[in-house]
Order: sequence, then structure tokens, then C-alpha cells
Amino acid sequence: MGFDNTVTVVGNVTRDPELRFTQGGMAVANFGVAWNKKKQDGEDEVSFFDVSCFRQLAENVAESITKGSRVVIYGTLSQRSWENQEGERRSKVEIIADDIAPSLKWASAEIRRNEFKGDGGGSPRGGNAGGGRAVSNAAPPAYDMDEEPF
Repeated sequence: MGFDNTVTVVGNVTRDPELRFTQGGMAVANFGVAWNKKKQDGEDEVSFFDVSCFRQLAENVAESITKGSRVVIYGTLSQRSWENQEGERRSKVEIIADDIAPSLKWASAEIRRNEFKGDGGGSPRGGNAGGGRAVSNAAPPAYDMDEEPF
């Protein structure tokens, strides 16, 4: 069993997220992240990882994150293996993200709460299935003054 297989990575996005949808309508976003580590001799050692996320998180990432953004990624490690066309075994470790946030160490961000759809992000939203960066102009939900907003 894979208990405690969690990682937190802070790094820079190396390519814009690619948003796709499965045949069942579930959103999937993939992008790369890199971080630098100073070695004892003063040189930089760079590590690169691919990141995958699903459903509403994938849609929000595609709208919000771009190449060069500094992000905080919380998720699990997943290793895949396959055989290439020449018959050689290949494997890859990637991060399956449970949550992604902008790093506020050297930047600021504006948080905008999305309307809850209740479908878990499994279906594309109104005509944006091609992965464009749509911005909702919907008014925020109204709350009774005696009610907690969350």
C-alpha cells in the first residue's frame, strides 16, 4: 500500500498547461515544473518533473497558470513504465497533483472563487472544451449576513 506517498514541490512552470478532456468528459491538464538546488560547489542542479491534474483542478490550472509561474504543488508520485518502438523499456516518475497554488514569495495573486457546479469538474463548461482561458463574469454568490460564506 502507498500510504504517506505525498510530495510538496515548489518550482517554476516550464510549459503552459495543456488541457484535454477524456471521452467521458473529465478534464486533464499536464504541464512541467522545474526547481533549482545549489550544490556544495555553488553550481545549480535543476530537477524537472511532469505534473498531471484532473477535473476542476485541471480546468482552474489551465485558466490560471502559465509558463514561468512559480507554483506550490501538493500531490503524490506515480511511476509509469512502457516499451518504446525499438522495444526498450522506459519509465517516468510524475507528480499527480491534489492541489496547486501560486507561490507568493516573489509575486502576488488575486483569488477569485469559482461557482460550484457539483459535477466535480467532469464535464466541459459551456463551449470552452478547447482549453481556452475563459474568465467568468458571474457575480459572486449572495450570502445571508448571519451565514458563514464557507
